[in-house]
Amino acid sequence: MGKGKLWTKEFIVVSLINTLIIMVYFLLMVTIAPYAVEEFNAPASVAGLVSGIFIIGCLIGRLMAGRIIQDNGSKKTLRFGLAFFMITTALYYAAINVPLLLINRLLHGISVGIVSTAAGTIVAQTIPENRRGEGIGYFSMSAIVASAIGPYIGILLTRNSNFSMIFLFNFILAMICLVLSFSMNIPGQQLSNKNQDKGEKGIKLSYFIEPKAVPISFVALVIGFAYSGIMSFLSIYAEEIQLEEAGGFFFLVYATFVLLSRPFTGKWMDQKGPNIVVYPCLIIFALGMLLFSQAHQGWTLLIAAALIGLGYGNFISIVQAIAIKVTPRSRVGLATSTYYILYELGLGVGPFLLGFLVPITGYRGLFFAMVFVILVSIILYYILHGKKERVPNQRREKEATL
Repeated sequence: MGKGKLWTKEFIVVSLINTLIIMVYFLLMVTIAPYAVEEFNAPASVAGLVSGIFIIGCLIGRLMAGRIIQDNGSKKTLRFGLAFFMITTALYYAAINVPLLLINRLLHGISVGIVSTAAGTIVAQTIPENRRGEGIGYFSMSAIVASAIGPYIGILLTRNSNFSMIFLFNFILAMICLVLSFSMNIPGQQLSNKNQDKGEKGIKLSYFIEPKAVPISFVALVIGFAYSGIMSFLSIYAEEIQLEEAGGFFFLVYATFVLLSRPFTGKWMDQKGPNIVVYPCLIIFALGMLLFSQAHQGWTLLIAAALIGLGYGNFISIVQAIAIKVTPRSRVGLATSTYYILYELGLGVGPFLLGFLVPITGYRGLFFAMVFVILVSIILYYILHGKKERVPNQRREKEATL
């Protein structure tokens, strides 16, 4: 069997669109709270809500997107989402008070949830099945790059221009994404059997969620929960242990090691199966979290960043590939949205719940406790997926004997 072409025009364009969308996402994350404070004199709690309500919108958008893709196809869903994204990007100019800003942030988040889910579905549809791990690994690197570039550009624009220029910059990127979407040749037919749906009484959970993708996505939820403390409390923790300078380089080191290793881990999954990647990744993540919790020197913190990038950073893309692999091709849209919903639920709920533990455990104790959460997730992965997994060659041999 040939390897199949991975770097098609469609794959490159949808990866670029995803990069720009996620870049705007992170750019606004670091600028919108200061905007609410400066423009509307909003208190810190309200400014935090203005920032965080976007994530709630993303979850709503992902929940909607899976069904929209099933009924209308990924191409139409992507273009609809991008048009919605462009409109809500422009509406920041019309948000003349905090309530309107909150409403637009929610709608903007919904648009990002729809676009990113449609983009992930298109990738799953266009890459060869025997290169799925590699392809999704490369595609997910677009989000890693965007999450590093977005905040940097946001801070740069805040220092050297005004918020109107930031909104204009985002609107131009939104228009570029919409124009790019018309250059792709993606099958536009719906994926579901509408007649079958009409014959079903009531609305079932499977109408919005892919049940076969839930077990592995639940493992992603647990791992996202464990990682969420780093994402939310790193700056406070680094200040507390007097390693602010090293903390400033943490995500740069993290992203570097993800980018360097992601192409190899995707290929290993395609050739040897996911188990050969997942178990080492979880062990490395646990080691990185342990080192992170006990860091007393800057170099220790940065080694922890490298280990967490190798472990957590690769695990997440492999799990997404598994969620798509275990799902019928006609329901990849629902599988993609199911994965994102559960994974981001772990990222979103984590900081809120972990915040209650900080007064009891302190930050070191909190991160040390997450080591055990990661170790439990190894057992969880084995029960929910790992014990049923065979390497590709074994699977083909079994199929040949049937």
